[in-house]
Amino acid sequence: MTAILPSSGPSSPLLDEPLALPEARGPLSEHLLHHLVRGVHDIGPLPHPVDDAIHGEDSALALYLLYELHYQGLPDVDEAWEWEPSLLRERRRMEGRFEDALTDLVGVPPLGATTADVLDELRALAAPGGGPSLSEHVAERGTLTEVRELAVHRSAYQLKEADPHTWGIPRLTGAAKAAMVAIQCDEYAGGDIGGMHSRLFADTMAELGLDPRYGALLDAIPGVTLSTCNLVSLFGLHRRWRGALVGHLALFEMCSVTPMGNYASALRRLGFGSSATRFYDEHVVADAGHSEIALQQMVRGLADDEPLLRGEVVFGARALAAVEACFAQHVLDAWAAGRSSLRDS
Repeated sequence: MTAILPSSGPSSPLLDEPLALPEARGPLSEHLLHHLVRGVHDIGPLPHPVDDAIHGEDSALALYLLYELHYQGLPDVDEAWEWEPSLLRERRRMEGRFEDALTDLVGVPPLGATTADVLDELRALAAPGGGPSLSEHVAERGTLTEVRELAVHRSAYQLKEADPHTWGIPRLTGAAKAAMVAIQCDEYAGGDIGGMHSRLFADTMAELGLDPRYGALLDAIPGVTLSTCNLVSLFGLHRRWRGALVGHLALFEMCSVTPMGNYASALRRLGFGSSATRFYDEHVVADAGHSEIALQQMVRGLADDEPLLRGEVVFGARALAAVEACFAQHVLDAWAAGRSSLRDS
């Protein structure tokens, strides 16, 4: 079940309990967790995956855990595991499956694109589509339970918001680098810890009665949600995917304003005040400017300076759109069937 805070909020004894590693979801994550709690050593080959690389619970969790070693680490896991060669070897195999699944969804990076082609593609991807909208559902008729579930889903990324994209800064130059720095600076509130977007999201979670600690709700988050995080971690951790990272960030910013406004409206409709809505309200304002910076400075700058990366930019944006669509469909299907979209952990 999702970890829910009692009405006493931040003073709850629940927040004093140490975080633990998540439960395994299959042979991959079981093998990995078995080894990670021990001293650093060669883990040998991981078991053969038995589920889908994007929708599967076991594959998504295993890759997510490997990436977390590069973020804030894992409870009771030696930090020296981060660069253990055998772990990196097995992670690369898992990434290969994940990349194959992505190309099955959106195709390979296109060849021969012009800068204008790239900008047009991103604008088309950002345009409102004809499919069901998760944010519109939440704004118009989302229940408190559904709003809380959505916050649990998004906590996997929002509690480390901006960090995966920040890996792109040392890998870019010129206008693209300057634009990414400008966007990321706002994500971290210019150094104001209380205004960092990750901190604001934690405040929203606490207002919703959810445990706001980083990683606390991992057991409740399904594989398809973890794959939205694995996607940006893949792009951020590999220099060869820096173009895809730029495409991911650009589309992320271009598609943010309307959904964020919808989520803020839902919280107000349900009786919540500014402490709960500030995270979303801040994005409505910030991302309106970020979308133009991302497209006209970051994407255009990279496409002009490194023409060979134009196809990667498109691929990154297409992959974001496709994986997010898988996530949204999972959530909406669960709610339409009258069941939780979270895992019953």
